[in-house]
Amino acid sequence: MAKGSIPRPFIDDLLNRADIAEVINARVPLKKAGSTYKACCPFHDEKTPSFNVNPQQQFYHCFGCGASGDALKFLMEYDGLSFVEAVESLASQYGMQVPYEVKSPQAQKAQQERQQQQANLYDVMLLTAKFYRFQLRDHPQSEVAKQYLRDRGLSSQVAKDFYIGFAPAGWDNLIKGLSQANTQITNLKPLLVESGMVVEKPEQNKAYDRFRERIMFPIRDGRGRVIAFGGRVLTKEQQPKYLNSPETPIFHKSQTLYGLYEMRQSREKFEHILVVEGYMDVVALAQFGIRNVVATLGTAVTAEHLQILFKQVSEVVVCFDGDAAGMKAAWKALELALPMMEDKRSVKFLFLDQGEDPDSTVRQEGVTGFNERIDRAMSLSQFLIQGLEAKLGYAPSTIEGRQQLVSLATPFIKLATGLYQYLLIEGLAEKVDLPTWRLEKQMQIFTGFAKSPRDARKSNPENSQPAGKVFSVPLKIARILFETPVWSTVFYAELLTDLRHASDPDCQALVMFVQSLQTVDWTQVEENAQKTMIRNWLLQNGHKEFLDSVEALNLPPADARYEEFDSLLHRLIGLLDEQKLGSQGWTDDELKRLTEMKGGKSSKET
Repeated sequence: MAKGSIPRPFIDDLLNRADIAEVINARVPLKKAGSTYKACCPFHDEKTPSFNVNPQQQFYHCFGCGASGDALKFLMEYDGLSFVEAVESLASQYGMQVPYEVKSPQAQKAQQERQQQQANLYDVMLLTAKFYRFQLRDHPQSEVAKQYLRDRGLSSQVAKDFYIGFAPAGWDNLIKGLSQANTQITNLKPLLVESGMVVEKPEQNKAYDRFRERIMFPIRDGRGRVIAFGGRVLTKEQQPKYLNSPETPIFHKSQTLYGLYEMRQSREKFEHILVVEGYMDVVALAQFGIRNVVATLGTAVTAEHLQILFKQVSEVVVCFDGDAAGMKAAWKALELALPMMEDKRSVKFLFLDQGEDPDSTVRQEGVTGFNERIDRAMSLSQFLIQGLEAKLGYAPSTIEGRQQLVSLATPFIKLATGLYQYLLIEGLAEKVDLPTWRLEKQMQIFTGFAKSPRDARKSNPENSQPAGKVFSVPLKIARILFETPVWSTVFYAELLTDLRHASDPDCQALVMFVQSLQTVDWTQVEENAQKTMIRNWLLQNGHKEFLDSVEALNLPPADARYEEFDSLLHRLIGLLDEQKLGSQGWTDDELKRLTEMKGGKSSKET
């Protein structure tokens, strides 16, 4: 992966050279309308064109849904690319090499060498894909592969869309074939070894093809470049059933999903994405017209996978076998998904019958029946509660069962955040017949939504906490962060974890506040708009009580704010140490990192 940041002058130069009308017209047909262009908006359904492209200002805007931006923004939204991928894609279109800022000439040279090596790997992988595609068409042994694909009901068009190929029997077909087909690539064998396509045994002075007698599935990145392969056996006797490329400089399993590029190329709009386990499931469902399907690559669903999918849709449906391994994988996916449940996001769990997979299920039940299964899939909250109830040693209605359910649910609910966390507690409270605020107290979780005895104490001065108590330290920190949200970057994950487990509700509130601040790049938000943005978020998410508490506190003078913030951080650490929560959590280096502030800015910001 490229290291360093992309210089802003290069991005500005790239946007100046790019023709936004040309970029968009390659994906959405535009019609001339005076000095601008029009089209039906690709980001929402409409019959009358309201999508405008202004080549003079190099800007697009939809008067229907409000979508707007420059050429890079369009590539990110329409092609589903990250910012770096969008820059690289646009630069490639205009023959520009993306520079990455580095700290020394030696590092610059190393970066250039890495980029060139990656470019060579992409070239070799594309040639490899073409080679396997050619073998499927013309190799004498390919009839068994073709018959297998016909038996699975695959059309030639679907095989072409996914660029499916064939690796014939033999130990050195690939290196011989590429050597004969392309003599311009130097260091072909080392590149094939680095790409994982050839396995080298130096001690035996041997090298052989990794994939033999397999249907070959090229794995492509967001820009459509071949970065790896998956191979499926042709008979039940062969093992393993699926074989994947190893990790390489251009292929990382935890960050890649098979079929995502092909799904984007369908240009269809989807409400959800189905995650399955095998390549053939993706391809077979595509044969039935179900294109919103991706597969993991020999690994469980990762947090990176979910983040990628949530950039495409708000609902992810994870499909597992109904056996013990499938349940284990489902629980892992649940744990990863819980912290991501915000706004309109949702995760559903679809368990298939024993011995069935998506391919066989859709053949038996048809597209309608298969989609009905997806509609009936379990929500994350359903799966969590029902799964925990299945682990109880007593009936859920008994005192013992209720106590066990709360105990089992607590670590999972602590993973969630915001409104979703509160709603999970509310649902659990109904199950165990307890007030939500009391259950929050038992679980040592503060959401800011539940009505608690603290509300009554606020209206009764005799019961209120006296000023100066240590419990107000988190609120004082929150008051400063309210004015200077960029300082929230100083709170690293370990500190937030310890705060989350603290008994003080104000610590819980601080965690909620910091996590919400860390989702925004405050350097890109105008200072006079920051407080309004924070206040609106807190009100919209039901945190008015917290907002009132924070705004009621006095704010230190601007010239003393940093010193006060630094002092409060140390007091907060002392509070956690007193509770024996931080005794193993902070080293001297971490304490130094907490307070490495330069001119009132965190080291992370500078």
